[in-house]
Amino acid sequence: MKSEQKSERLGWYFYDWANSAFPTTVITVFLGPYITSIAKAAANPAGAINLFGLEIAAGSFFPYLVSLSVLLQVLVLPVIGAITDYTNQKKIILGVTAYLGAFATLSFYFLDGTKLLFGGTMFIVANVAFGASIVVYNSILNDIAEISERDKVSSRGWAFGYLGGGLLLLLNLAFFSQAETLGISVGLAVRICLASAGVWWAVFTIIPLVKIRKYRSKITGMGDSAKVISRGFKQFRETFSSLRLYPKTLMFLAAFLLFNDGVQAVITLSAQFGQEELGLDMSFLTTVILIVQFVAFAGSLFFNYLSDKIGTKNALSLSLVIWIAAIVFAFGFLYGKTEFMILGVTIGFVLGGTQALSRSLFSKMIPKGKEAEFFSFYELSDRGTSWLAPMIFGLVFQMTGSYRYAILSLIIFFAAGLLLLFKTNVKMAIAESGNS
Repeated sequence: MKSEQKSERLGWYFYDWANSAFPTTVITVFLGPYITSIAKAAANPAGAINLFGLEIAAGSFFPYLVSLSVLLQVLVLPVIGAITDYTNQKKIILGVTAYLGAFATLSFYFLDGTKLLFGGTMFIVANVAFGASIVVYNSILNDIAEISERDKVSSRGWAFGYLGGGLLLLLNLAFFSQAETLGISVGLAVRICLASAGVWWAVFTIIPLVKIRKYRSKITGMGDSAKVISRGFKQFRETFSSLRLYPKTLMFLAAFLLFNDGVQAVITLSAQFGQEELGLDMSFLTTVILIVQFVAFAGSLFFNYLSDKIGTKNALSLSLVIWIAAIVFAFGFLYGKTEFMILGVTIGFVLGGTQALSRSLFSKMIPKGKEAEFFSFYELSDRGTSWLAPMIFGLVFQMTGSYRYAILSLIIFFAAGLLLLFKTNVKMAIAESGNS
């Protein structure tokens, strides 16, 4: 491997290191329980808050925020992907979207008990920007690795992400455990931890922006922003119309959108489930999720090894079977700290494999020159951006008042995704895309 290629791959890995602070510290650990506590404090005696004339259960507020942010991504991400492929300005667009998300995350420092709508708005901005940056980041995988290397490169990227996200979470856990000793209130400590994710994201994004090549623009007249945006919409319409030419790729994408919706819902809502259903304290939840990060690092590398032995599709299918078993365990057997730790370690081990192999497998099914556009559809259900599963979780909780039935409802996403994955002919999908 040439030194330039090795350096670019290292830069690409470091964007996963940088942005993983957001899904780990913000989405998975601190924001859900914190903003839920703010919503509960603002709720009426029936436990509901009134937003724009709508009665919303306080416990459903955060899941609904996740769903709303992804509904906005349905509009934004495909156009971002089309503009990226049309202009080929991957490096610039990566930087703009990354720093928009990082600064919105940094603003969580100002989220106190009187600013519920402010916090919700900043989360939506940060999550949309996060998703947009990942669209560009994922598309670069096809530029830096041939098909035969993508499982390995994708797995290493995820591994870097788990280490980066885990390291910041470790620092935040150490700080949070000593906050009261330092005379810092719990609320302020949470806000500092949330803001730290924005700082981490912003600082380490410098590395990929330095090391990733600046690809030559495919068009002239880049100063005419209106032309670029209008062309982006037109490019998106053309790509959407051409999707029917790749039915096997669409089959896999449908499978991914289903099972990854379930994955993201578990990641996003696990801390809320532990706090509200089991009564676990934030320090313990943070410890478990920290352990998950480092277990996921090992899991991503193990499933890359397993894919070499039994094939990418089979290794991915095995991971989904384990997810289904984990949901059943959570519904029927999860009652305390020990069970929560066992579940966390199991999910951590399988999490890395599911995510890394899904990305690399999909990258092989994309026609050349359409990477960002196709990854925009993929990203609509990627890390922290699922919408249907959190909405179902929130609705089931609102109807039943039970977090257990809410978590059980997620099993349908894994089962349906696994069924569609079985029906996907991977070899034909690669051939249809012209990558065989």
